[in-house]
Amino acid sequence: MCVFCDRVAAGDLLLENELAAVFPDGFPVSPGHMLIVPRRHVADYFTLEASEQAALWTLAPAVKRLIECEHSPNGYNLGINIGTHAGQTIEHVHLHVIPRYEGDVPDPRGGVRWVLPTNAAYWTRERATP
Repeated sequence: MCVFCDRVAAGDLLLENELAAVFPDGFPVSPGHMLIVPRRHVADYFTLEASEQAALWTLAPAVKRLIECEHSPNGYNLGINIGTHAGQTIEHVHLHVIPRYEGDVPDPRGGVRWVLPTNAAYWTRERATP
């Protein structure tokens, strides 16, 4: 059984709409880290119905407000890992809402680009030519 499906079925949710639900990440990378998941069990974001994709993103501003009730982040990273080669470990679509805080890393430039560290610091290289 899927841990996210179990969580949705249990009703232990912070926010929800007809097609998606929100709960804290079980292994948060920062204080306030939340997940937005579709109610339907689907592994690949690109195979969700358009209405399900929209339902995830529709909840994002409310998740931000919820996080800000308890925390004072200075920024956010939003992300979805799709497939094992992209780092997906639970085969149920989930949108990470990760609050970021001043000083949480020495240099936050590049943000999500650090998933491939050797290519992240684009500002140190010449622009690629088409």
